[in-house]
Formats: sequence, C-alpha cells, structure tokens
Amino acid sequence: MTSSGSIESRFHEQTFSNGYKFVDGVAMHAENGDRFQIPPDVIKKYITNGQFVELRLDSPRFSVHEDSPEKCYCESCQGEASKPILRHENPASLVSIPPQNVPSRGWGEDFWIRITDREGQYFIGVIDNPLYESRLHGLKQGDEVSFHADHMLAIHDIHRQEIVLSMEADDLKKLAQWLGSQQQ
Repeated sequence: MTSSGSIESRFHEQTFSNGYKFVDGVAMHAENGDRFQIPPDVIKKYITNGQFVELRLDSPRFSVHEDSPEKCYCESCQGEASKPILRHENPASLVSIPPQNVPSRGWGEDFWIRITDREGQYFIGVIDNPLYESRLHGLKQGDEVSFHADHMLAIHDIHRQEIVLSMEADDLKKLAQWLGSQQQ
C-alpha cells in the first residue's frame, strides 16, 4: 500500500482537466464487440510491477474538429470512428521516440503505463510516453496515475511469456478456453 492512502481511494480522488477520464475498456469492448479487443480478466489477474499496460484518456468535452472528416478509420478497432485517437505503439523506455510536434486538438490518446503498485483491481503506474494532449488534460510522461483493471486496453507483447509462465493450472485452462473462443 502506498503512503498516501489506498490505491482505490487515490483513484477515486484523481481528476484531470477538461473532463478527461480513462476510457473503460470493458465498456468499449461490450459496445464494439470483436472490433475492440481487450485482455481477458484471466490475464489481467497476473499483471504486476514493471509491466506495461495501455490506457486511453479522452474527454466528451471535445468532438471532431471542423477540419476533420466526419468519420475516420480507426486502426485499433479496424472500423469507422467519429473521433480520432492518438496512439503510441510502444513505451518510450523500450523504443526511442523522436520529439514530435503534434498540435493539441482534444482527441483521445492511447499510451503506455509502467505498473509500480497494485491492490486487487486497482493499479498505480507511471506514464511512459510523451503525451500530445498534455496541454488539455495536464498529464505528461513520468507522471504517476491510478486506474482500475477495466481501463486496460492492452498488455505489452513483451510480457506474454512471463504472464503465461506465472499462471496457475486452472487459469491456464481459462486462458485456453478464451483463446479458443477468439478463433470462432
């Protein structure tokens, strides 16, 4: 447990500027089905310190800008979207990312977090990407944030083997069943 209270209480006290919040990946998956995949709970159960997970920060305050197309193609969900999402492919600590000058437009942003602490379904992590929308939401690379497991959109590929090797037999069976359901 952290010195400034439980991770859950820190999560509930945490706010971001301009109505930005972490997107609920479970809700997005329920809304979009196979077009928006998230890690299953059996995988999330094994996330631990030092591992990278992807989150999305977005605000309903901003909509598509006049000079943006009404609908655009979303690489993540492989379909049309009404609002662009900025995306970071990898954590900055794993891949050298040259400085980029992207104007703030109020778009959502997917980025990587390095986990530093966990209590049940609540996590603390450090942002591991330079964020384009910092001026609007107030977060930047190196900031510590708290979040719920439902906010996880992805777990970085470098952790796949480590997670599977740490799983108990019953959870390996659940994972195999989940993988089988994804191929249908």
